[in-house]
Amino acid sequence: MNILNEMKIQFMSKSVNEGFARTAVSAFIAQLDPTINEIADIRTAVSEAVTNCVVHGYRGTIGTIEICVRILEGNEVYIKIKDKGCGIPDIKQAMEPLFTTAAHEERAGLGFAVMESFMDKLIVRSKVNSGTTIIMRKKLTSCGD
Repeated sequence: MNILNEMKIQFMSKSVNEGFARTAVSAFIAQLDPTINEIADIRTAVSEAVTNCVVHGYRGTIGTIEICVRILEGNEVYIKIKDKGCGIPDIKQAMEPLFTTAAHEERAGLGFAVMESFMDKLIVRSKVNSGTTIIMRKKLTSCGD
């Protein structure tokens, strides 16, 4: 994995920061000259991941969310989104469509399914009481410099 460029940001786990995360990631990957559809896919996946951190990771408390974005050789984007929240006891179950731990709220339980559908690769690592890390990768068809 040869890294051509990288950025890291950290922000509070407030839902108002979801738009900031989307925009920051989009602005950084703009150097690859992605298509409108590629930008939309990445923005949606980042939104879902950040929302998961806010709603499920910290469950009404405030913590930090870290995002690392790397531009790799071959027009590939690597995005790591990490929280230090409650963690996921059963990742396989959590990744099942329609599963949600926020049953009292109006949540569809499709976050991981959406991330998987818009990205080429999705890896979820989690440890109870230590947090969750989501790694997403997408190869862009565009030919940026």
